Amino acid sequence: MLGRNANGVFWMSRYLERAENVARLLDVGFRLALTRGLDASQEEEWRSVLITIGQDDDYSEKFDDYSGPQVFNYILRDRENASSVMQMIANARSNARAVRTSITNEVWEATNESFMILRDQLSRPVRESNLGEILTSVRRQATLVRGAIEGSMLRNEVFNFSRIGTFIERADNTARILDVKYYVLLPSVAWVGSDLDNAQWDTLLRSVAGDRAYRWLNAGRMDPRSITQFLVLDGQFPRSLVFCYDKIRSNMSGLALQYGEETEAHEIMRGAGARLHQTTIDDIFDVGLHQFIQNFLSETTRIGNAIAADYRFME
Repeated sequence: MLGRNANGVFWMSRYLERAENVARLLDVGFRLALTRGLDASQEEEWRSVLITIGQDDDYSEKFDDYSGPQVFNYILRDRENASSVMQMIANARSNARAVRTSITNEVWEATNESFMILRDQLSRPVRESNLGEILTSVRRQATLVRGAIEGSMLRNEVFNFSRIGTFIERADNTARILDVKYYVLLPSVAWVGSDLDNAQWDTLLRSVAGDRAYRWLNAGRMDPRSITQFLVLDGQFPRSLVFCYDKIRSNMSGLALQYGEETEAHEIMRGAGARLHQTTIDDIFDVGLHQFIQNFLSETTRIGNAIAADYRFME
């Protein structure tokens, strides 16, 4: 498989996953802002979304405040925002079009249709009254494309590159959400265990579609340690860091079988996966959750870069 085709499939899936993740974060930001009332802290919730997705610096260069409609329109559809959700969907479509001979008609049609539906919905400013509908649509369209990939593609190198892209993006997103809750959102340690603290943990779980699963496994207990263990180390939850790394490693093993050899990226992934599986919740809090997550994000970036280099994505 040509490196540029592998690159196209990999980034098609990454952009789709990223768009869905941003939609989930916006939904959480909206819920949290509503619980805050009309005060300055409401703006902090919207700013936390921008910080999580790495768009705060660019946003603050253009705007002086963090009003809800201004923030979510910037993230969703601002033409000057190269990382808007609409641009992510457009990038996914461009990558899919570039590799049309490598993907099925069902995958192309689902991606193209998602682009056209969201382009129409985001052609006008989004209001608070229809924000929920728009965010649901973004999640639904990404799910439809993922379903087409799962249901129509051969389990060959194309499928493996697509899945690797999805789970690298998902691991990165879950880690960033957890970091922002722990490091940015809570005003002070005095709030730990408060109604505000519990509400933020609840909305964090909602942002990764994990609220029901967590409650089922933990009998409704809501504490930072248990939630962190669930999001980092629970191999049953499809957005946990362990689950994502296991899937990346599995699909990389598929590539090794298809190409007849392993690469340096396989060694890096194997070591990273082993270290994560050997980590306990006590280890995480001994190091410090923020530091653990920063190390994890660096490791994930290293894995992605090694895959791109080994499989010559730009050639």
